[in-house]
Amino acid sequence: MKVQVEETSPIERKLSIEVEPGTVSQELNRAYAALSRQVKVAGFRPGKVPRRILEQRFKQEVESDVIRRVMERAYSEAIREHKVEVVSAPRVTNEALRPDAPFRFQARVDVKPKIEPKDYLELPLKKVEHKVDDAKVDEQLEKMRQTMSRLEPVQNREIAERGDFALVDYVATLGGHEFPGSRVENLTVEVAPGELIQSKIAALENTKVGDTKELDYAFPRDYPVEEVRGKTAHFQIRLKGLKTRIVPELNDEFAQEVQGGKTLAELRTKVRQDLEHAARLEEAAEERSQIIQLLIERNAFEVPESMVDHAVEAMLEGAVRSMTRGGLDPRRLGLDFDQLRREMRPRAITEVRGSLLLEAIADQKAVEVSEQEMAQKIEEISKDTGQALAKVKSYFRDPDERRTLSRRLREQKTVEFLKAQAKYL
Repeated sequence: MKVQVEETSPIERKLSIEVEPGTVSQELNRAYAALSRQVKVAGFRPGKVPRRILEQRFKQEVESDVIRRVMERAYSEAIREHKVEVVSAPRVTNEALRPDAPFRFQARVDVKPKIEPKDYLELPLKKVEHKVDDAKVDEQLEKMRQTMSRLEPVQNREIAERGDFALVDYVATLGGHEFPGSRVENLTVEVAPGELIQSKIAALENTKVGDTKELDYAFPRDYPVEEVRGKTAHFQIRLKGLKTRIVPELNDEFAQEVQGGKTLAELRTKVRQDLEHAARLEEAAEERSQIIQLLIERNAFEVPESMVDHAVEAMLEGAVRSMTRGGLDPRRLGLDFDQLRREMRPRAITEVRGSLLLEAIADQKAVEVSEQEMAQKIEEISKDTGQALAKVKSYFRDPDERRTLSRRLREQKTVEFLKAQAKYL
């Protein structure tokens, strides 16, 4: 096999590959032999169908399959032998198969840019500090109380008051016509100021159970459902029932329900520790963001579009998972995913550039991650997630997951190195 690698740009390579006639002939022979055993042709026993008959009937399918297999094998061998660090699927063009002639094809691939990072010592960083005081602890405990609250039917009253939760059906129309999602039953909304799309309808105050309230609502210009975006719809809302929120008292009983066996004082201590841990993570993220921005300003280079596309998709998947964990069904939100991708792209470009620069600095400074550091991180993950250590260890026996964790730790060590060298303002 002959391979020529051409640098068409700092982030693209063109591989011109020529496969020997003998290799192609062997693949064709194997393909037709296997086909002869599989197909049934009148007058011939399985495995005894002449090749000329098979070629008459199946030549195009066989050659297409052989071309695919030959190209996959030759391409994999070529990038391995020539150490081409690809970051995209190949864009392939090929010649036709010809008897007793070499088979030639070209593959264009995106590659990681070669970066010689500079000016990364003594970066001017602003010190980031998020303090956790008693007020933040109280605020978090109040959020926990609200989360543990429950809705109970309102007794001895049929008139909605502010702060109630109302069970409603509604029908909405635009210009007298319904639209997708315009008819909803058994929806719980809060009788409070706010946006209807956030399940708050202040206009229901003083409405009696069983009555219908009519109102107009202007949807925001950035609303994800295109049919109603920026338009005003007319709503007929029938009040079916009223509920009130019962919030538990902040005492030892509440603490035991939230975190079994804990007193309120112990729960307060645990909440403070969790908030301080979150604050440290937020501080680290903000300082990393500062570092990346400064590195990008001092080091210009091209990035492959395929890497940015991959980062955008990863961000989008993460956003969808977050919605799902929050109890939302992304499929029912009418999201414009193309618009979301466009909005995420600038952040994805920054993240790709930053990750490549940190990786290049790690290479330049020979930053390594030891097995002991890996083991410590796995124990930390087990503690933070509450999962059994054996289960977490089993997860990271997967080579891909282990490499991902190692890369993450290497980047963290590189960031810590840059912070140690920085000049804080």
